[in-house]
Amino acid sequence: MELSINNLSKTYANGVVALDDVSLTIPTGLFGLLGPNGAGKSTLMRTIATLQEADSGEITFEGIDVLRQKNEVKKMLGYLPQSFGFYPKDTGYNLLDHFTLLKGVKDKKEREAKVEELLKRVNLWNERKQKLGTYSNGMRQRFGIAQALIGNPKLIIVDEPTAGLDPEERVRFHNLLSEIGENVVVILSTHIVDDVSDLCTNMAIIDKGRIILKENIFEAVFHLKGNIWEKEIAKVNLAEYEEKYDVISTRLFAGKTFIHIHSEANPENGFMSIEPSLEDVYFYHLNQAN
Repeated sequence: MELSINNLSKTYANGVVALDDVSLTIPTGLFGLLGPNGAGKSTLMRTIATLQEADSGEITFEGIDVLRQKNEVKKMLGYLPQSFGFYPKDTGYNLLDHFTLLKGVKDKKEREAKVEELLKRVNLWNERKQKLGTYSNGMRQRFGIAQALIGNPKLIIVDEPTAGLDPEERVRFHNLLSEIGENVVVILSTHIVDDVSDLCTNMAIIDKGRIILKENIFEAVFHLKGNIWEKEIAKVNLAEYEEKYDVISTRLFAGKTFIHIHSEANPENGFMSIEPSLEDVYFYHLNQAN
């Protein structure tokens, strides 16, 4: 089972190129799509979810032409958008029951069993009678996953799912996604590198509508082995280091400024060789692309 995207392009009326000849093959399991805000991630997700037209290109899944056979796609699609609307005065149980009815489950007993199964799966059964307006951000996201799972979809899209979640809810959500992604295609679209690093085996980086890297995560990290160096510096000296070295990222830790640079040879000058991470891969390829 795989999703195939070939030469997909989209330019908005204002001239912004959202997708520029995007081609990807996404296999069964969790696939990470990384990119900064405005890179084209949400445009790509909405296009796959049949909510937006492309200018050119094609998408196929299980023999179905996604761009032309939209009703067939919807039968096997689960989608959690970046902004998930809900009725704050309705209860979680009632709204999920309504969504299940809209998905074509007419029999009341069958619907009740399905709603109970889904709410228990996302750990919201005890909160089923609470109004959605009282749910925390994490509870709302888990409810969003429950509605995305109606109908046992083969293709699931989650767009920026952990943004705004506290650490405990983020771990809970990661565990839920990991379980879901064992036998279906799950696309995790995010700008949070740790989400992809924790959950995915394969990934792509998109920037300015273009795919600048598509690779197995372990291989992408391995390719930078021995080439990433770290040093603590005074923040006022950052510009000087950026002129002299290939600085790929800057971070603060305990109030101190650390830089990571890419260099195939030992840069000396107090730099220490470190094991590369997916974050290093991400910033290195963004820098190379720009």
